[in-house]
Amino acid sequence: MAEQPTLDVLTGAVTAALGDRLVAFLVYGSTVRGDAGPDADVNTLLICDAVDEAVFDALEPAVARWVAAGHPAPLIVSADEWRAATDAFAIEYSDMQGAHRVLAGRDPWDGIAISRADVRRQLEHELRGKVLRLRQGYLAARGDGRALENLVGATAAGWLVMLRAALRLAGREAPAGARELVTAAATVVGFPAEPAASVVAGSRSRTPLHFTPRDPRAAGYVAAVGRTADYVNALS
Repeated sequence: MAEQPTLDVLTGAVTAALGDRLVAFLVYGSTVRGDAGPDADVNTLLICDAVDEAVFDALEPAVARWVAAGHPAPLIVSADEWRAATDAFAIEYSDMQGAHRVLAGRDPWDGIAISRADVRRQLEHELRGKVLRLRQGYLAARGDGRALENLVGATAAGWLVMLRAALRLAGREAPAGARELVTAAATVVGFPAEPAASVVAGSRSRTPLHFTPRDPRAAGYVAAVGRTADYVNALS
């Protein structure tokens, strides 16, 4: 029987393919937090000494079976890019630092400092954009229960990342589970925990939400995202 493309198998293939050009290889996100849904991606990051065609030539056969099994290919950055991008991707770095496991190579966080100001600035920008797009989608989908369910399903994961960042800015712990995270954030940010917590938890677990047209649960979710943006805007 063919060997299944597990993380251990992928790590061995990537390590053998790159040799000393590999700086660090890690898995991050919901797989590490333990709150991965049934269809959640297994997210990996590969840091190399440089990114060039030789790296892609070596990696292509190493990740082929992993990708064929439905997993995303690793994100790939050079060591210099990794050190230089903390301001541009402050939220992503903060979220990844909070839930990662090094699979091969050295600890990539040595010498990495994530600025609180950079996190707050990026978070406000992304939340404001998210609110605008969410309201636009909500207006278009408001009369269609299935469309509302799809809207929540497409936007909930991104909001959870932002809630974790908002809680860290407030000096609070960010729970792993979706329902627990929204409930904890509701107290800090200032929105009703329900129905947002139930809606997001159901969406993440692929539980049918059975929205009706103009469902008040969808309205509560949209309002909670808007309140999150206002909260972050008020932070110093």
